[in-house]
Amino acid sequence: MLPVSPAPIRSLADDIRGRSDEELAALLAARPDLARPAPSDLTALASRSSTRASTVRAVDGLDAAHIHALEAAVVGPDAVTADVLARLLGGADVQRAESLLADLWALALVWRAPHGLVVTRTVADVLGESIAGLGLAADDLPGPAAPDEATLRSEIALAPPRARAILDRLTWGPSVGIVPAADGPGREGPADDGPRWLLAHGLVRAVASDQIALPREVSMVLRDGRVHRDAQLEPPLVTGPARQVEEVDAAAGAAASQVLALLDELLDSWSQTPPRVLRTGGLAVRDLKAAASQLDTSPEHTAYLVELALIADLVADDGEVDPHWVPTAEYDIWQTEPGGERWARLALAWLTTTRAPHRVGSRTDSSAVINALGADGQWPPIRTLRRGVLDLLGDADVGIAPSAADVAGAVRWRRPRRVPRTLDAVVDAVLREAAWLGVTGKGALSVGGRALLASDGDLQKVAESIHPHLPAPVDAVLLQADLTAIAPGPVTGSLAAFLRLVADVESRGGATVHRFSEDSVRRCLDTGWTGEDILAGLRDASSTPVPQPLEYLVRDVARRHGTIRVRGVSAVIRSEDEGGLDVMLANRRLAALQLRRIAPTVLTSPVAPEVVLEMLREEGFAPVSESPSGTVTVPTRPVRRAVRQRGVDPALVQAMDRAQLGSLVAGLRAAEAEAHTRASVSAESRGGPAIPANDPTTSMAVLREAIADGRAVWLGYSDGIGRTQRLLFYPERIDGGRVSGVNEGVGRTLSIHRITGVVTD
Repeated sequence: MLPVSPAPIRSLADDIRGRSDEELAALLAARPDLARPAPSDLTALASRSSTRASTVRAVDGLDAAHIHALEAAVVGPDAVTADVLARLLGGADVQRAESLLADLWALALVWRAPHGLVVTRTVADVLGESIAGLGLAADDLPGPAAPDEATLRSEIALAPPRARAILDRLTWGPSVGIVPAADGPGREGPADDGPRWLLAHGLVRAVASDQIALPREVSMVLRDGRVHRDAQLEPPLVTGPARQVEEVDAAAGAAASQVLALLDELLDSWSQTPPRVLRTGGLAVRDLKAAASQLDTSPEHTAYLVELALIADLVADDGEVDPHWVPTAEYDIWQTEPGGERWARLALAWLTTTRAPHRVGSRTDSSAVINALGADGQWPPIRTLRRGVLDLLGDADVGIAPSAADVAGAVRWRRPRRVPRTLDAVVDAVLREAAWLGVTGKGALSVGGRALLASDGDLQKVAESIHPHLPAPVDAVLLQADLTAIAPGPVTGSLAAFLRLVADVESRGGATVHRFSEDSVRRCLDTGWTGEDILAGLRDASSTPVPQPLEYLVRDVARRHGTIRVRGVSAVIRSEDEGGLDVMLANRRLAALQLRRIAPTVLTSPVAPEVVLEMLREEGFAPVSESPSGTVTVPTRPVRRAVRQRGVDPALVQAMDRAQLGSLVAGLRAAEAEAHTRASVSAESRGGPAIPANDPTTSMAVLREAIADGRAVWLGYSDGIGRTQRLLFYPERIDGGRVSGVNEGVGRTLSIHRITGVVTD
């Protein structure tokens, strides 16, 4: 219910002064931009609330029901009531109309007048001239004034078929139509010709040689007094199949466990061989493809994982002269935490970030490709859209898995003025990312997802919600005779590191299959492990004996490993196997090494030893590196770490708590009382009210109101030597940072930035 006006109200400022402390606190809570910085008094608060920037923010935050109500109020009479609004909305429930008006009043988008509620002028400017497809009023179009409603109805009833067809086309907008030149205004023709008949009877107006416009009054008659064809006063239903809660949480837990394992594998690899940072920033496409191949994930999923690592501060640019993407020190800490806390850090970072992983690979407005980890990955609208999608899932019953189309429709209803053209694709991406992360399971919000939405940043609360549903880590794998190892659950710690070193992941799912091969065993040997060390590690990792084929593979690769040794001279290849050296010399694919025999067991190459080692391994040989003293050297790859560099998201207006709101309202009350006292003293002593100190935006808002009302204002104006003058000014127009008007009968143009404050006379 709307509160009763305590006193006669003539403007928005009077309305705001007449509000209770609770109502003022509710206004500041709903529109937090009005409180930052704190306004000087209630008059300044009213002026700030009617600025275009603040009004746009408030209107953009409305749902479709309140937008339609606001549009109907603008189109309706100067002061609209609940009964009138219900009629304009197509016969809506009066109580629903009153509730919508109360909400709009609480946001200071309308103010109380003696006979109803008045929409602020700024709201009408923000909504534009063409509201709900309606055109301009007849008074704003060339031609005579519009006749009364009864006359319009009788004229419309007499319209010939062609004229009626034109009216039907223009009724619901657009209100301007193009007619053929032969039928245009001013042309001669038959009396029953559509455009000419409508012009002759005043139902349309000629706005150009080939254009006619339907006045707003005629449109409203044709619409039977309705502003919208179908006023969307209730949110669309978000429904879908029901899932078992246990299945939802189990699927979410499995996805959460997988994302932790994939990030571990990716960042462990980048610790040893980090990819370069592009000159323009970001990750090269080839490096993203390499990561996708390593993780056996789709490019979209890989881009999401890479972006998630950046969002959670697990990877960063190392800042070197030749920069690389390397894990941060935060990653080392993150690895040691329990699984629930590790997931909670990822989920909280993803929920609040303004980075949009789904945009990787698309193009910017300037047709530049958006690279993963690049600056173009920032897209501020995604934070609100992501939260909106998850809130809709949270509002649905537990276990309900709505379709992406239903969710997109509901998001569009909640924020019709703030959704992108690609909303359907964005909703698909958010739902897909939520499933990858484990925020949802089988399309429904999981218990971890619900805790995430209600956590308010509480890491421990989110971690506790997901922990029971994470698969228990395993400390042993099942070794099989087909050279595979099956891990029936997530493998963590030293066992995971050992498996990544000695085997390759062949498939993932409920159980992970690791494949042993000559290359994987050789990779482990290259880091300094011996064959016996590998077999001992396999025995410790397995709950069953090591299968004979796997033992043979390890011993065979270990026996051949190191029979060929490379020394840097630039490179010397030494082997007791003279036949093996003969094969190298005859291999055409090794011609680039320019091998030369200097002894029966020695070859040389001008190519660097690292390149020689790599090419020989590609051809099936198993060389090792040798030091000048003749001992085998184990190549060490330093673990790379970057200094933590958290990306700064765009500023967000923070909500104020009850104590802050109460303190601010009390300060505004005191300032308003003091201003009223000063104004009374000033009016008696100096013949005018006290002029408050306003910012330029507030001053411009007061000036625009005064121009619209044709009223004078008192303003303070700083001249060239810094002296402030009091002027009684009659503003006429604002243009280019200047206001033009009349002061003491002389036309003047004042610079807005020199105006220290404005108050209406």
